[in-house]
Amino acid sequence: MLEPAILHYCKYQERCHMEVRNKLYELGFSTETVDLQISELIQNGVLNEERFARAFARGKFRMMQWGREKIKQQLKLKKVSDYCIKKGLTEIDSDDYEQTLHKLLNKKYFELRSERSIPKKKSKLYRYLIQKGYERDLVMDAINECMSKNK
Repeated sequence: MLEPAILHYCKYQERCHMEVRNKLYELGFSTETVDLQISELIQNGVLNEERFARAFARGKFRMMQWGREKIKQQLKLKKVSDYCIKKGLTEIDSDDYEQTLHKLLNKKYFELRSERSIPKKKSKLYRYLIQKGYERDLVMDAINECMSKNK
């Protein structure tokens, strides 16, 4: 029999297995009961890690403008399987990804307009985009393109 509190918890928004497991332990369940509850949630289609990974990737990219690397790292912290992470990352459209990278770059470039030193400006742009989770090669290409365009 599924616990009503955990059913509501899972239906409210997509959850990964780790979040549900932690919530069940918080509610005072034993390890055996936790495993039974999780397997029942999976069988009933309430808990689906691939669906969670897709929703997580979509949401973090659209709302927080995170890059693939940061999304991947956060999903690994939630102990989501590599297979589900790959599936989740397919939710990010390549064109949107490039546009978002360039939009963030241009916004930060404008904020750094008072910075006179080109190497310092490049370094700050690079650190900002890496911190957002974008891939190093894409970041370097975008920065070089931006710098040559704005000379």
